[in-house]
Amino acid sequence: MIRVEGLTKEYGPRRAIDNITFDAEQGEVVGFLGPNGAGKTTTMRILCGYMPPTSGKATIAGFDVVEQSLEVRRRVGYMPETVPLYPDMTVFDYLKFMGDLRRLRDVEERVDEVLEMVHLEDRAEGYIGNLSKGMRQRVGLAQALMHKPEVLILDEPTIGLDPAQIVEVRNMIRDIGKDHTVLLSTHILSEAQQLCNRVLIINKGRIITEDTPEHLQAQITGAQRVSLKVRGDEDGLETVVCSVPGVMHAYATSNGLEFETSGGLDVRPEVVRAVVNAGYDLLELRPVGLSLEEIFMQLTRDEPEEPAIADDSSPVDEDEEVEEIEE
Repeated sequence: MIRVEGLTKEYGPRRAIDNITFDAEQGEVVGFLGPNGAGKTTTMRILCGYMPPTSGKATIAGFDVVEQSLEVRRRVGYMPETVPLYPDMTVFDYLKFMGDLRRLRDVEERVDEVLEMVHLEDRAEGYIGNLSKGMRQRVGLAQALMHKPEVLILDEPTIGLDPAQIVEVRNMIRDIGKDHTVLLSTHILSEAQQLCNRVLIINKGRIITEDTPEHLQAQITGAQRVSLKVRGDEDGLETVVCSVPGVMHAYATSNGLEFETSGGLDVRPEVVRAVVNAGYDLLELRPVGLSLEEIFMQLTRDEPEEPAIADDSSPVDEDEEVEEIEE
């Protein structure tokens, strides 16, 4: 559904994105994961047809984003990080207005449908200016769905929301992702881990790896981490565990004790014997997977220090350049 080959965008001497290649299939929720300034928004704006790349090619449903941008826009629903809404309009009137701009048929029926999809039926006659940030994000998601797009591109959809609102928006994205191709940008690693079938990790304008969250964990070789819990007093437990050959170190946690092994060794049977022989009642022993935060740090720790994109100290900022182009 989405095909990107060798996409590059330059602002003067600097590259916002550097020869990136990836794809996304129907029914996939793909996470575009990276720190602020990594090139996520630039890539998304190119895919939506809002700006041309310097080189490379991208297609949506087989249509070139540069040569066939109108066809692309008919098939893409875009929700920017800051959704441009009209606070003095009701939710229903705003969505009807957006549908009329696209010359949709049966626009009022479609408004009712998308309001139900984003659980805003009871807010249809409320003014947008009176809505919470979470409600406004839902309105932004509704406008992106108005024309029944095949692809949804969501730029930081949960930014600025409180925890309850984040859960609501994430649940909606999961439901929508069953029938759409969703490209979701975020700098929140746990969000990508919870929402996405596949994750693209981008840093300094380059995609450094892509895979499922589970396979990304398996890619990181080296230490294996295991959680251990016993009944009652844990005094001396750390010393017992560290005495087992292959255990590099152990440390107390809020939920018991964790230890790491060298070279990915599985020393759990030896640890069980040592703990039981020392007189402890063992309640739990389970492997602990690396979080995406840890995976990201391991994958980027050897990245070159030279900036690959415009940063805050540069006279040309990525977002400033985009605004000049769009004007």
